[in-house]
Amino acid sequence: FQTNCAGIKNSCSAAKIVVLSRRWLAPGSLFPLSCIHISTSLQNTGKWEKKNRIVYPPQLPGEPRRPAEIYHCRREIKYSNDKMWYLAKLIKGMSIDQALAQLEFNDKKGAKVIKEVLLEAQEMAVRNHNVEFKSNLYIAESVTGRGRYVKRIRYHGKGMFGIMKIVRCHYFVKLVEGPPPPPEPPRTGFDQAKEYVQHLRSRTLVNTL
Repeated sequence: FQTNCAGIKNSCSAAKIVVLSRRWLAPGSLFPLSCIHISTSLQNTGKWEKKNRIVYPPQLPGEPRRPAEIYHCRREIKYSNDKMWYLAKLIKGMSIDQALAQLEFNDKKGAKVIKEVLLEAQEMAVRNHNVEFKSNLYIAESVTGRGRYVKRIRYHGKGMFGIMKIVRCHYFVKLVEGPPPPPEPPRTGFDQAKEYVQHLRSRTLVNTL
C-alpha cells in the first residue's frame, strides 16, 4: 500500500510539472513566457539605459537629420574605478574604430572590458537604432562610476588583522552617429583667467549693498 501511495504521489508531481511547463512555455517554443526565475535585481534598468527609450518629436521639413544616440553600460566590474578612469578618458572623442584599435593594443584588464562594451553598443546601434554603417559612430561620453565596495578581513601574523576592500566600478558610454568633432584647442592661462573673472562678476550677492 505504501509503495502504491508513493507511486501515486510521483505521478501527481510529474503531472503538475507538465501542466506548469505547458502554462509557462510558449506554444512550439522552449523559451518561457514568464521570468519567474529571474531576481528583481536583474530586472531593474538603470537611468543610463532608460535614455535609449527617449522619443523625440517629428522633425520639420528641411531640418537636418537628428543623429542616433546609443547609451550602454556595464555595472559591477571587478576593477578599480581610478584605473578605469584613465582608459575611459583615453577614448573619449574618438571614432569607434580608433577607440577599438587603441584598446586592442592595451594590456590592461579594463581595456578588455571597455572593448567588449563598445562592441555590444555598436551591435545595438545597428540592430535597434537604425544605424546604417557601424563604423559611422564616435564616442561622445565615456565615464566611470564607483560600484559597491566589500570589506573583508586580511589576517596578519601574531594575532593581528587588517581590512581589505574588494573594489568594483561601473562604465558608461554614449555613442553618437556621425564623424567625431574636431578637438577643442587648448585653453591658455589668460582664457581661464577671463572665465574666472566673468564667473566672479556674474555672482549674486545676498544681503549686501
